Amino acid sequence: MILVIFMGTLLVLLGYFIGMYFWGSPTAGVIIAGIVWVIMTLVGYFGGDSILLSSAGAHEIKKEDNPRLFDVVEEMKIAAGLPSMPDVYIIDDSALNAFSTGRDPQKASVAITSGLLQKLNRDELEGVISHEVAHIKNRDVLLMSMAAVLLGTIITLSYQFSRIMFYSGRSSSRRSSSSDSGGAGAIIAIIGLVFIILAPIFANLIYFAISRRREYLADASGALYTRYPEGLASALEKLGDSTIPVRAATQTTAPMYIVNPFRNAGRSATDWTSTHPPISERVRILRTMGGASYRDYEKAYETTKQGEKIIPDSALSPRATVPIRSPSAQGALASADVFGPGGYPDLTTRTRDTQNMLWDMHNYKQVTCQCGTLLRVPPNYPSPSIRCPHCGTVNAIG
Repeated sequence: MILVIFMGTLLVLLGYFIGMYFWGSPTAGVIIAGIVWVIMTLVGYFGGDSILLSSAGAHEIKKEDNPRLFDVVEEMKIAAGLPSMPDVYIIDDSALNAFSTGRDPQKASVAITSGLLQKLNRDELEGVISHEVAHIKNRDVLLMSMAAVLLGTIITLSYQFSRIMFYSGRSSSRRSSSSDSGGAGAIIAIIGLVFIILAPIFANLIYFAISRRREYLADASGALYTRYPEGLASALEKLGDSTIPVRAATQTTAPMYIVNPFRNAGRSATDWTSTHPPISERVRILRTMGGASYRDYEKAYETTKQGEKIIPDSALSPRATVPIRSPSAQGALASADVFGPGGYPDLTTRTRDTQNMLWDMHNYKQVTCQCGTLLRVPPNYPSPSIRCPHCGTVNAIG
């Protein structure tokens, strides 16, 4: 709340200095800033999730498209006590990442990349999904959306009025009129100019700080929902080892993802400009937990961060520690990519199933040759027939 109030204060101050700089009175600037913020808030609240999913290239899937993924999402929905099942989206991207969005637990979505679906075993996938469901349960999706709107408003106002300053003669005339009271007007004009330039930087730092704190809480909630912190810890390690960036990510949407979508998220990231806490630190906290409760996470956090707190005492249940369960039969981390009959599919099978799902999602046609070869034909294929690369038979595309 304090961080969001700081962002709101930045917006008001920005409007104040814009008004003083251009009109000699703060009232007009504050009103303009308020109007822009209200419009962007309404758009963000009612359509922000659709905009984010569309910009990420996410496609909604149904349970028949990937029953295993839906089973995991449904399990975490029950564990978190969500009133509604989140919509499930797939991003056709080989990067390993995920995010959640929505304005409340009744209307929310979880999106994961196809690369993540291929690489993670059952327990690791549960860890990632539990983290994203925690963002929904804790209303982080709404908090980050509103913070992003505040940030966007500040950036928009700063950008537009700085352009007017440099390319319009009106600003100079306003500055001269505001200086008729002496040096005070000139000083205010200089402060206003500096603030208009620096406000987006300050807002970004606050936005990233909000994101980092909520990531810790989502990790704690995810460990509680799965009762298996190692699943999320192992998943984070795999995500951190991946150097493939998410193609559609932007600076504004980056804090929405479970790890930094731009670069190797495993690097040290302790400075103020980081969108996420260091992965090594998050993993260390999860693996230091003696149980799966919030109190266990807080104790591990304080140990790792040398006395710092992340969850207030008033939010910690006095009940006994929630015990950590054993690895699931379908997701034993000792054999992450090879499982016996009836277990969660191995890496090869997961890759094939994910690729088939993507082909269906993009409306590829399926042609079975007489030799048994299954051919996948893109929807824009120009010919009415296709030659089998194995036996040479020409097959009509139905």
